[in-house]
Amino acid sequence: MKKGLFTYENGIVLLMALTFGCLFFDRLALNFLMPYVAKDLQLNNTQIGLLAGALSLAWAFSSFFSTAWAETNNKKKLVFVAAVFTFSLCSFGSGWAVSFVTLLIARLVMGFAEGPVIPLAQNFVERESSPHRLGINAGILQGVGSALFGSILAPVILVQIAENIGWRNAFFVAGAPGLLLGLLAWKFVKKSTAESVQTREKSTLNISELLQYNNIKWGIGAACCVFGWWFATLPFISNYFVNSQGMSADQMGKTMGLLGVSGLLSSVIVPGLSDKIGRKKVLLIFMVVGMFYPFAVYFLAGSVLHLPAMFLTYFMMGLLPVVAAVLPSESVPDHLKAKALGFITAIAEIVGGVMVPALAGVLSDKIDPSAFLWVAAALALIGLFFVMKLKEPSKL
Repeated sequence: MKKGLFTYENGIVLLMALTFGCLFFDRLALNFLMPYVAKDLQLNNTQIGLLAGALSLAWAFSSFFSTAWAETNNKKKLVFVAAVFTFSLCSFGSGWAVSFVTLLIARLVMGFAEGPVIPLAQNFVERESSPHRLGINAGILQGVGSALFGSILAPVILVQIAENIGWRNAFFVAGAPGLLLGLLAWKFVKKSTAESVQTREKSTLNISELLQYNNIKWGIGAACCVFGWWFATLPFISNYFVNSQGMSADQMGKTMGLLGVSGLLSSVIVPGLSDKIGRKKVLLIFMVVGMFYPFAVYFLAGSVLHLPAMFLTYFMMGLLPVVAAVLPSESVPDHLKAKALGFITAIAEIVGGVMVPALAGVLSDKIDPSAFLWVAAALALIGLFFVMKLKEPSKL
């Protein structure tokens, strides 16, 4: 393999990371624009949770079934490119919403379009990764994607656009870059990268076969807890900073940007560390770290420790690529890898991305606006049980 910076491996990682970034820029746009959208469309916390859950539900089904179909029929590149174009166009739908129902429909359509992009992108990266670089490559994809674009640039850019020319225009801006990246993917991704290892299988889904593997069976629970920890806070935190902790829109945007920096660093450092000391140890360490994030948000508000403590405890976000990409990729044979990625992502989205924010929203309306934080803390604690059941991939 050619050495140096300008290798096909690095090119695939960069292209997938940028595509992932556009996807998360679109997906997370609503979270950062929520103070404007909620006021304009008169949304409560339950409706906010349902909006997040609807996108995740559509994403979950599409993530597994579209990926499984693409793998079985050797159409991974076609499905990937079509999905990128579609979710980019769908971003405009959120900007045209005039009520809770129309916004809900727009998010559902976007979720269906976005579903297969991440498992296929991670599969392409896994196929081209050098030995001992899978963790850090998956982390770069995750970090540049959900952290740099979705959590750092998105709150700063989108809040400024919303402040100056309205939240609807912010959604229109968010949808544009994906169209270019869809064209680049069509031109750049080689047939060997996207080609299925085994086609014409008797079963398209292979669910029973996947569940025979220890790290898939218990990894589902770990992934649900990590996704749930993230999605328990993500739809509500910007609103909470503004309405419960008294931050201005500018302060909220900068605070979310700081958390995005934490997400970016953790998404590279945590999976990279797992390449060195093992997947299971890293999962245990950062599950414990993540338990303290809600406490940092709630108890340290207004103190000099508030931002530093949130920054450090948010490092649990770095576990997302480990549970969603690295662990399943290393736990099954080659012909099941894309399906394993889609399967774990789908279940984690349904539980962590649909049920958890819906529950957190209801509890935040009925009990206390901070209830979503304690849902996140509980999920990090429960996640430790599932991680203890995992085996180190090198020992499988």
